[in-house]
Amino acid sequence: MEQAIATKPLSHARVDVADVLRGLAVMGIIVLHSIEHFNFYSFPDTDCAWLQFTNRAIWDGLFFAFGGKAYAVFALLFGFSFFIQDDNQRLRGGYFRLRFCWRLVLLFIFGNINACFFTAEVLVLYSLVGFILPLTARMSDRSVFVLAIVLLMQPMSLIYLAISVFNPDFVAPVLPTGSFWDATFKVQSSGSFLETVRVNLWEGQLASLAWAWDHGRVFQTAALFLFGMLIGRRDIFAKENLHIWSKVLTFALVAFFPLYGLGNMVPDFVTNKTMLTHLTLVLTSLSNFAFMLILVSGVIFLFYTTSMQSLLMGIAPYGRMSLTNYISQSVIGSMLFYHWGFYLHIGTTASFFVGVGIFLVQLIFCRWWMSHHTHGPLEYIWKKATWIGSRR
Repeated sequence: MEQAIATKPLSHARVDVADVLRGLAVMGIIVLHSIEHFNFYSFPDTDCAWLQFTNRAIWDGLFFAFGGKAYAVFALLFGFSFFIQDDNQRLRGGYFRLRFCWRLVLLFIFGNINACFFTAEVLVLYSLVGFILPLTARMSDRSVFVLAIVLLMQPMSLIYLAISVFNPDFVAPVLPTGSFWDATFKVQSSGSFLETVRVNLWEGQLASLAWAWDHGRVFQTAALFLFGMLIGRRDIFAKENLHIWSKVLTFALVAFFPLYGLGNMVPDFVTNKTMLTHLTLVLTSLSNFAFMLILVSGVIFLFYTTSMQSLLMGIAPYGRMSLTNYISQSVIGSMLFYHWGFYLHIGTTASFFVGVGIFLVQLIFCRWWMSHHTHGPLEYIWKKATWIGSRR
């Protein structure tokens, strides 16, 4: 009598809901960038009352839903993807952490290519902060969770707040970015393509990274990377763990509303500029995190418990090509709104429909491409370059 031998898989199966979440996150990013004119805040005046209303409703509604949250989902999934790649190599008896460091170097290059077109891109930030993942990859779940919580709480802002309590005259340091942003706005409004590239790669990148530091994005991004890695470790995206997302959703709903309310109330009660700035930063970071958990939990429940799974799967190819879509939207947006391109001078409502159009064109292309290939164009290059020199 032959006995079947159970063998462990040598790699993790692709997690469809992660691709859906990634696709929705990049969609939100693209629409926000479009109404911002890709960091080129130049809009025509209008006397039309209904257009003023729609402009305001679209701007406020999209930033409430996606501002700080779409990027948070993107960062969460970056950490999740690291775990999948690292654990796949562990299952095969390989070692991935040094290879991932090289992968981050490649991402830095991709980020600077992206920065040629768009100043506020995040790939360079991810490539720098991403080193926290291989450094913590063999730490215990408890240690990673505690570190993630500390980072999420914005430790520098908490330090500045503590100093302000004992020294009301304390002024927290702020990186000087005004001249950098002025340079990027000038070249966006009057420069040639080569001038735009030159400014974006220096003043634009310095301004973007300084903004990320001053607004807590560095610590928040690191925390989200770690939370994403923990989701992978515990297999929390699996359908069998819906009960965890039920608890997450309850916690997020309970936490979001008081955090959001306090964030809006603080300016009425705190007059010290340093305290106000950093207390608002902490509350905003936490409320955005809570709302991001609501969005993620909601999508996961829709995916696993309703008839919408097939509809949501329609955006999965878009998520699988997130790098290609993220960089190509910068190229398209820069060409549409900057002086070197078509220099569109349109309002928020029209810009929203432009963003939706970019998304739909990319989605159609992604669905066609992924029906013929296993990776997106830039994803394929990134993967091949990651494993260059290996026998894999």
